[in-house]
Amino acid sequence: MEKIIRTTHTIDAEGKILGRLATQVVRLLQGKQKRDYSPATDMGDMVIIKNALKIKVSGKKAEQKIYRHHTLHPGGLKERPFKRVFAANPTEVIHLAIIKMLPKNRLRDVRLKRLKIYA
Repeated sequence: MEKIIRTTHTIDAEGKILGRLATQVVRLLQGKQKRDYSPATDMGDMVIIKNALKIKVSGKKAEQKIYRHHTLHPGGLKERPFKRVFAANPTEVIHLAIIKMLPKNRLRDVRLKRLKIYA
């Protein structure tokens, strides 16, 4: 088995659309750009995102997008609008987009450890 060579990618998020940036980052974290890619192995690279404060969203997402989660108790559906989440922590918006795009398997947590986001 060959040794996996990991490179570091620095991405400037200034002026980029949230979803387009997230797909680019997920591709790098999974290692899909490598010629010997295999979905069962962790071959991805390190990704550093800077200027998370200057990210953009298309359309009316800034007003309409809502992040939901459930506490698993009766009546425990919690909702937070995009604007409030972005104002409190702009890195969380990018982090959530990337988490939701990665495959839900054992490698997701390992891949997320190689992601660094700076406001």
